[in-house]
Amino acid sequence: MASLKEVRTRIRSVKSTQQITKAMKMVAASKLRRAQDAILQLRPFTEKLSEILQNVVRSTEDTSPSPYTEIRDVERVLIVPVTSDRGLCGAFNSNVIKRTLAVIEEEYQSVFDSGQLYLMPIGNKGYEYFKKRGYNLIEDYAQLFSGLSFDKVKEAADRTMDSFLNEEVDRVILVYNEFKNVATQILCDEQFLPLVNDEVDEEPNVPANYIFEPSKTDIKRDLIPQSLRIQFYKAVLESNASEHGARMTAMETATENAEELLTDLQILYNRTRQAAITKEILDIVGGAEALSGK
Repeated sequence: MASLKEVRTRIRSVKSTQQITKAMKMVAASKLRRAQDAILQLRPFTEKLSEILQNVVRSTEDTSPSPYTEIRDVERVLIVPVTSDRGLCGAFNSNVIKRTLAVIEEEYQSVFDSGQLYLMPIGNKGYEYFKKRGYNLIEDYAQLFSGLSFDKVKEAADRTMDSFLNEEVDRVILVYNEFKNVATQILCDEQFLPLVNDEVDEEPNVPANYIFEPSKTDIKRDLIPQSLRIQFYKAVLESNASEHGARMTAMETATENAEELLTDLQILYNRTRQAAITKEILDIVGGAEALSGK
């Protein structure tokens, strides 16, 4: 049985840890509110932008394809795993890494074996993991969450779009956590490029009667890249909100576990103390009997 000093030391250690997890939970909750507001405000914009883009395409007879919709033989692939800069957020980062590895193994193993599979990790955790294992990395945007802004994300999005247009890669995949609520994040892997419109044969939700100014070609040329940048930005914001939600949940669970551990340690302390007192009484009684026997 542990000594009283050891049990007291463990109790102090657990209490200290519990204070830290409580503080981290409050910090995560504060950051989550801002991140959640940002993604909830962006979602309607992205949905409306996508709807406008679809209606613009349907409302014209011009069938000239966009370079962003060009489907090529998949010989070179770029995967963008979005993780966090820090840990202590449960399985948030490991889930993204596992999904990325699963996508490579299930769909692009031959591309990986040929050395034509590239990763552009966003977030230090994913960058460190894949860097240690010798993957082909584009390292420029690992620190993207440091001072997160649309301009910084736009640079990363433009890099992926330019790589596709210049035929450096034939497909771009995003792997990230979509924010649902504080306790739930939905792991996603979606094709970013080339564009695939699953609703192209469906009727538009609203009448698509447009007067194009300056021209339909110019509008499509500007609207599609902007829509892609917004989609990329949305994925990053989804991951950002999911990270804070996952960390808040993880710290809340850690705090509750610390409370349970403190209860068990307090019981152990009381039992150890009672055993020590009982032993001292027995020693006194034994000594008294020995003296009386003389």
